[in-house]
Amino acid sequence: MAGRAARLVLLAGAAALASGSQGDREPVYRDCVLQCEEQNCSGGALNHFRSRQPIYMSLAGWTCRDDCKYECMWVTVGLYLQEGHKVPQFHGKVSLNAWFWSTVFHTRDTDLTEKMDYFCASTVILHSIYLCCVRTVGLQHPAVVSAFRALLLLMLTVHVSYLSLIRFDYGYNLVANVAIGLVNMVWWLAWCLWNQQRLPHVRKCMVVVLLLQGLSLLELLDFPPLFWVLDAHAIWHISTIPVHVLFFSFLEDDSLYLLKESEAKFKLD
Repeated sequence: MAGRAARLVLLAGAAALASGSQGDREPVYRDCVLQCEEQNCSGGALNHFRSRQPIYMSLAGWTCRDDCKYECMWVTVGLYLQEGHKVPQFHGKVSLNAWFWSTVFHTRDTDLTEKMDYFCASTVILHSIYLCCVRTVGLQHPAVVSAFRALLLLMLTVHVSYLSLIRFDYGYNLVANVAIGLVNMVWWLAWCLWNQQRLPHVRKCMVVVLLLQGLSLLELLDFPPLFWVLDAHAIWHISTIPVHVLFFSFLEDDSLYLLKESEAKFKLD
């Protein structure tokens, strides 16, 4: 009877059109976590859990409840696969992020580390647009850059305040970052295309922008982790490493060009 009920729940979940975390909304998963906590997270059972817990997990703040959620995730995955459904996602999608808080968040998933990961990701994208403004406009119109910087800071403040004080909306956060990323891409590409004949090194920047936008599509994909280790998000992280090496090469070439241009102008003066 319980197996039949579980199948009905899974079928209903598979039919639902949801873009968030289907797995941790499943009644099967929630009941499993509740039962696990009742059995393992109090009294002698809790002491036993703590005594056999590896030191590195203890230092990371891994609790008995976290362990129950992890184990029940695999129980739910097993039921989905048994019924022929795709592996569900658990605990939300993650977006673009800054390296440090990304590392912290992936080491220990808590409400605080998740928010810091998301907020730093938004900051990185806005900072990229700011740098684009500095490079394309700021050398001739510094006042425009100052006004644009104030606008970006206001946008970041509103974004963080909404997610922190009103509602942590994964869908809104994703749309906002994608929109900002598109503006960033169009702006950089437009400048590169305009200057590619005069400044051949900007082609490196074009490749970087296109690669990053293409690789970011991995963040929109949702497939079971390869070997239960490498999901789309992990592959995205790995793929961006060589791209940053190329971007540094562009920055080096562009800095040398600006230095030579400045020296030539100084001699003329």
